Amino acid sequence: MLSFITAFSGALTPGPLLTTVIYESAKQGFKSGPLIILGHALIEIIMVTFIVLGPIRFINNSLTIRIISLAGSFILLYFGINMLTNLSSVNIKQKTTDKKPSNLALTGIIMSIANPYWTIWWLTIGLGLILGAQKLGILGIIIFFLGHICADLGWYSAVSWAISRKRRMISVKVYKIITSLCAYMLICFGIYFGTTSLINPSKFL
Repeated sequence: MLSFITAFSGALTPGPLLTTVIYESAKQGFKSGPLIILGHALIEIIMVTFIVLGPIRFINNSLTIRIISLAGSFILLYFGINMLTNLSSVNIKQKTTDKKPSNLALTGIIMSIANPYWTIWWLTIGLGLILGAQKLGILGIIIFFLGHICADLGWYSAVSWAISRKRRMISVKVYKIITSLCAYMLICFGIYFGTTSLINPSKFL
């Protein structure tokens, strides 16, 4: 229950993952939320495994966090600028029947890694929760992870469902506005993470 509540409070916080779910749901429908969270869950399984085994604890230092933040900044800037670059080519056919849908699971992985706060969360709060869950053995870790990912899946699926219900009613103009807002949000996140890692990296620690 603690892992569910903690994860849900984090999921409610606006960030790159939520922005991407909104953007993809407007473009590809309800499946976007669950599939993006599938990718998010896969990378979190890897993170939990590394925490349990121990190696991940060695990256908890200012230099590594700064590198992670800068890399995430560039990734978010790329995605945001790419959205704006492709905005002029949007049309009704592209919006409703995307012939080449993006790999949503892979997008979930990339957006998770691109957010330095995701890494910091696992190195601090996540680490503490896992250490507590380890007292119950492997079953405790499994229960912890299931509670954590169910919170993410529930929230982002709800967001995706709400947006997908209105998708057919969204005009090209409205869709472009949504895309522009999502793009600028990713760019702002990218600039924030980049400048913070250079000016005040201790904020991530």
